[in-house]
Amino acid sequence: MWVLHLGESWYDAPNPGWMGGQWWWIAVTAGAGVLVGLLRMLTRLPEKTPGLIADIEEANVDPKLMPGILLVSAASLIGGASVGPEKALGTFGGGLGRWLSARAGLSEEDRAAATLSGMGGAYGGLFSSPMIVVVMIVEVARAGGAKFTKILMSTVLSSSISFGIYFAVAGAVFLGLYTVPAFEYQDWYLLAGVGIGLLAAIVSSVFGAVVLLCAKLFDRLRLPSIVKSTIGGALFGLIGVILPLTMMTGNAQLGVVLKEGSTLGLGLLIVLVLAKMVTMGVSLGSGFVGGPILPSLFVGGTAGVALHLAVPGLPLGLTFACMLASVVGGMVSAPFAMVLFAAFTTQMGALNTAPVLLSVVTSYLAVQAVMHALAARRAKRSKTAAA
Repeated sequence: MWVLHLGESWYDAPNPGWMGGQWWWIAVTAGAGVLVGLLRMLTRLPEKTPGLIADIEEANVDPKLMPGILLVSAASLIGGASVGPEKALGTFGGGLGRWLSARAGLSEEDRAAATLSGMGGAYGGLFSSPMIVVVMIVEVARAGGAKFTKILMSTVLSSSISFGIYFAVAGAVFLGLYTVPAFEYQDWYLLAGVGIGLLAAIVSSVFGAVVLLCAKLFDRLRLPSIVKSTIGGALFGLIGVILPLTMMTGNAQLGVVLKEGSTLGLGLLIVLVLAKMVTMGVSLGSGFVGGPILPSLFVGGTAGVALHLAVPGLPLGLTFACMLASVVGGMVSAPFAMVLFAAFTTQMGALNTAPVLLSVVTSYLAVQAVMHALAARRAKRSKTAAA
């Protein structure tokens, strides 16, 4: 987290609107691309590494990847890439848990629990509550039986201890991070939550398609990895000059959007949502390493502010919290963890979380339905081609 703060120290965007960045940023981001390429070669980091969600689902992190991912992720964060620190944190915590349990000669089931426990410890200081960490890991891992109990208890312990240490050192958490105007609950907000969830599912689907497209485009480039990362750095740096709020993880930038959304205007907010998708896709596709959660929060939160401007009858607190949780909840398959995250970070009150819950569940089910339909379509095409 200190490295993340260090990375943001060179970023200064007094004008969050069009062309508010500095042209020298491109030199910094392209230089970060060169550094990322060199570090990948020095640490022999594979071109393709498992994503954060895959690590949790498989409850497995290769300890050999720890040095490379930590160094490349640090360079990515300092260089302004649109990625978060979650991948590095999860790799370190999970890899440490896997390594220690292997040395102790534990069973594979206990190694999996130790891996997830290590990841829970790594995330204990990142999110606003150990509860969010535990729920997210349990939801994504989808463990059952005795394994569920092991993962639950060990993750509660590790994330709580980590949270206590981090709070004592840093004295800051995500609690109340996004200040939204208070609004009084009304029954029709439940129906609105369903509609917002469907919109969030569309945003999530487009987001996933953009990231996948960027990855495929960079894969087709027959160039050395260091050249790809340099091109990627220059590209998201150029976008950052045009739209400075697309730079970095998106955490601090989302606070600017929430405060100045009406000044920025609906059109610019929509462009910011799309541009952030592209910068994250370019960052990951060109070889930078990081997590998807913080950039996705920016996309969801900014879309929520834009929805309020488009439909003023919907309270800003409602649209922001629903989209913040639903876009990420639809992508990472952790709907209930994201409801808790939205409730804790906005301090919206227990009653107002009901529309958020409906929104997240609607988005999650809709995204899963789209993925199932696409998988069935691909299977049908393969069967037809084989015949």
